Amino acid sequence: MDRNIDYAALGKRIKNKRVENKLTQEQLGEMCELSSAHIGHIERGTRILSVDVLFKISQALNVSIDYLLFDSIENNNILTNIIPTLKTCDKSKVNNFLNTVRVLADNIDKL
Repeated sequence: MDRNIDYAALGKRIKNKRVENKLTQEQLGEMCELSSAHIGHIERGTRILSVDVLFKISQALNVSIDYLLFDSIENNNILTNIIPTLKTCDKSKVNNFLNTVRVLADNIDKL
């Protein structure tokens, strides 16, 4: 099952939330420990985000990662299946799940 992220759509959602929060690219970059140029690349969809960067941006913009990714992933059935399950879990289980996903993402090439 092949799924691709539309980084331009993801960048657009990030930009829209940044503007909605009245933040400049520089301010968002500072909050995420990134340069404003890097934020610009992300918003244009010319830079691939790590899970860590996506998490930092979602925290800075006070939105969930799934909000940013929702229309950015082709055939996003996996998210629609995971989200209801996570909503019923306690916070420690959700954190364990997210940590597991981060480890998998960091080691995907080794699998």
